[in-house]
Amino acid sequence: MEHKIIEISQKFWQAMERADETKMREIADPSCRFVHIGVTCGLDEEVRCYTSGQFKPTEIKFNSQSVQFFGSTAIVITDCNYGLLLNGVFTTHHFAVTEVYIQREKEWKLVQFSFTALVY
Repeated sequence: MEHKIIEISQKFWQAMERADETKMREIADPSCRFVHIGVTCGLDEEVRCYTSGQFKPTEIKFNSQSVQFFGSTAIVITDCNYGLLLNGVFTTHHFAVTEVYIQREKEWKLVQFSFTALVY
């Protein structure tokens, strides 16, 4: 089961990197919440940030991913270095990203995606 959740997570990261609205919406629950360094938003705003080019990933390096299960909830911690053009300015951060997935009728949906900047 851990492998399946990591696979779903990787598909979501790839969808963000490609600004693939269809894939993002396929994986995320419509009420999913996103927390960034400067903004908290819902799925519609998150999709707009990527499809408009406001967030344009340039390089994502995955250091590790781990999964913990709590019944029908899976929490993925993704340690990554995330480079992107943010409103035209290049930025790079070392993040721990908390991804929360819930299982509904055998399907896993992303319900929370939170970036936490790491300082080490």
